[in-house]
Formats: sequence, structure tokens, C-alpha cells
Amino acid sequence: MSKTVVAYFSASGKTDQVAKRIADRIGGETFEIKPKQPYTDEDLNWRSKSSRSTVEMSDKSSRPEVDSPKVDLSDVDTVFVGFPMWWYIAPTIVNTFLEANDFSGKKIILFATSGGSGFGKTVQNLKNSVASDADIVEGRVFSGSFTAEDVDEFVDSIIQQ
Repeated sequence: MSKTVVAYFSASGKTDQVAKRIADRIGGETFEIKPKQPYTDEDLNWRSKSSRSTVEMSDKSSRPEVDSPKVDLSDVDTVFVGFPMWWYIAPTIVNTFLEANDFSGKKIILFATSGGSGFGKTVQNLKNSVASDADIVEGRVFSGSFTAEDVDEFVDSIIQQ
């Protein structure tokens, strides 16, 4: 593969595990999308209508601040972008990251962690956050019980394309 970056947002550590495994397998660099204000357990309580995550996801224009939003993509062709699924789509902090960087001509391969949902309308919701010539593709959603072999199988399928 050409130079690749694995960018990810992880709320509980699961997406972090997948991202680092992907990077190890492809020899890519990782870039953690860190919120300027870290999420607490209370912020992540999706059952509460007043929790930070619920409020952000209820407002599609919400753009939580990222600690270091910029990553050098000048000599990168492929970017894996990972996140936990929130309300059947990517958390809006992922839009913040995408909008802060130039993905012109890049291939963006999505991966996610989830307790049970698929990608839903994730690709459509992220397309407006990148250049029109960026190619966003669904990769894989990993369940909470994923294994290292599951991640390896995903990476192998991408390499073979």
C-alpha cells in the first residue's frame, strides 16, 4: 500500500484497539482525533437526553472541538477513519476532523465499532465534510467481541483490492 494514515476517534478504547491493529498490519501512522474537552462517562450516557453525546448527535451541525485537528496528508493516498457508531452514524467530532483537513483526491476507508448497528447513512453524512473528489467507502463495522483475526481479515481484504 502507499503511505497510509489511520485516523480515529475512540470513546471507550475499542476503536483505539482496532485502529492500532490496522496501523500495525499496514505499516501506517495513527492519528487520534481527540476532543478538546474529553468525554466523561456521563457525557456518553446515550440514554440521557441531556448528555453531551445525545445533544451533539441531535444537532447535525454540531462540531465538537478537536484538540489537534490537522494532520499532514500531503503525501498520503489512503486514510482509514475509525469511530464508534453513535445513533447509526459517525459522531459529529469526525465531521470536525474531516472539515479541518484536505482530503482532495484521497481514498477514505471507514471502520467503526458498534454494539449492533451497521454503517446506516454514515457515508452520506460524511460526504459533505470532505472535498468532492475524495472517495469515501464503507469498510467494516466491528462488534464489541471482535478479534485481532477479524481486523487482520479486514486489512487483508483492503490490501487485495
